[in-house]
Amino acid sequence: MADILDIAKRRGFFWQSSLIHGGIAGFYDYAHLGTAMKRKWENLWREFFIGLDENFYEIEPSVVMPENVFKASGHLKHFVDPVVKCKKCGTPERADHIMESFLGESFEGLTAEELTKLIKKHNVKCPKCKGSLEKAGVFNMLFPLNVGAGKSVAKAYLTGETAQGVYVNFKLEFDALRRKLPMGIAVIGKAFRNEISPRNAIIRMREFNQAELQIFFDPDTITEHPRFKEIQNYKLLIRPVKNKKSGKVNEILCKDVVSKMKLPKFYVYYMAKAQQFYLDILQIPKKKFRFRELSEEERAFYNKYHFDVEIDLDTLGGFREVAGIHYRTDHDLKGHQEVSGEKMVVNLDGKNILCHVLELSFGVDRNIYALMDISFREEKNRTVLSFPGPVTPIDVGIFPLVNKDRLPEKALEIKNILRGSGLSIFYDDSGSIGRRYRRMDEAGTGLCITIDHQTLKDKTVTVRDRDTMKQIRVKIDKLEKAIKDLIGNDIKFEKAGKPIKPKTSKAS
Repeated sequence: MADILDIAKRRGFFWQSSLIHGGIAGFYDYAHLGTAMKRKWENLWREFFIGLDENFYEIEPSVVMPENVFKASGHLKHFVDPVVKCKKCGTPERADHIMESFLGESFEGLTAEELTKLIKKHNVKCPKCKGSLEKAGVFNMLFPLNVGAGKSVAKAYLTGETAQGVYVNFKLEFDALRRKLPMGIAVIGKAFRNEISPRNAIIRMREFNQAELQIFFDPDTITEHPRFKEIQNYKLLIRPVKNKKSGKVNEILCKDVVSKMKLPKFYVYYMAKAQQFYLDILQIPKKKFRFRELSEEERAFYNKYHFDVEIDLDTLGGFREVAGIHYRTDHDLKGHQEVSGEKMVVNLDGKNILCHVLELSFGVDRNIYALMDISFREEKNRTVLSFPGPVTPIDVGIFPLVNKDRLPEKALEIKNILRGSGLSIFYDDSGSIGRRYRRMDEAGTGLCITIDHQTLKDKTVTVRDRDTMKQIRVKIDKLEKAIKDLIGNDIKFEKAGKPIKPKTSKAS
């Protein structure tokens, strides 16, 4: 992790917020490369998931919401973490996290009382000073706010998840979208949780980014999906509850997940789509991906089915959650109906329906970190971030070989042509060509274009591949198509131009 945090800071991906004033734990800023990468990830997510149905749309709700919203959602009562304090140094820690680090297994979902017994049984001490621990208690993670002034002050909270902004807008959106089901409402936005012990950089923060799709549907239709046949023979990578000790991942056909694991087709269809997003769009290695089934004790009481998407991260010592698929039943709309007094029942073709919700929830920051973890490698003479083409912050680096002989002018001309085609370009004329390549390797840039004296003779340029360091010559008039084909992984590198050997090892 230290290596990733170093390159993240040095190259401009992310760093702790307000560093010049000492910062606050759990708050990070995205720098220029991180912001570009995050935007690309979000746009891929939008295109893929909102594109799954013609009745799926995106909204942007407020992050400040009145107290009654969180009474209705259950956050005021249930949005708590188990906390334990050291008797000696007074440091608060998540009780389940202390147990996890001590015994090497997950204790998520256990009550404060259960965790207290385990701490006593195993004689667990404070990880900082080795002092004795107090009894575990609970801590509500919502950030409270006072809105207004004087007698008009109202109590509000920063939202702990983007989902509540969807639920409070359900009826308005249902009417505006001409009363059709299923209806999907997506939000990509901020959420806030006053974590007891934020850790692991952007993996667990107090202000973070979520991409969520809430799918409202008639519960009587959950056993079917109109496009299930398209994925029925697709294999899902699942670690079921029964494999908790062994950790074995089973590869199961979607139709067998329905028949043998007794999951409804509507739910399994979206499991397949989530897996395809990771394996096909983000190009996560198959061996690094799995669905983990949560036990009844682990999942929220309102989730009838709950599978987490997990990715194996070397820097965190194993699989970590990056997304989840939750069948939330009618818990959310029923809660808002009871507290607000506003009927959430809708009428469709003469049938009164209190919709159920299937939630696809993604931690944007965790996905960015996961891509950095998987892509990071150190070689003898360089450090590389081998990002997949679609999420690379910079598509192409463009360099004049030397700053004379009309090469800079030609390089700038080519830069403007490619930028006009929608590609993100970084122009660099500083230092040796080898050093410029190395800087782009650390930024994750997949392709570098060098304009040299041969360019002026035959209108070709050198294109270098980040991962293999191989080079080809490409005609300028065919350059845009070649670059886009390579970024989209639609063509092998050697087929995009005429292969050449690098002149020197430093320029490779």
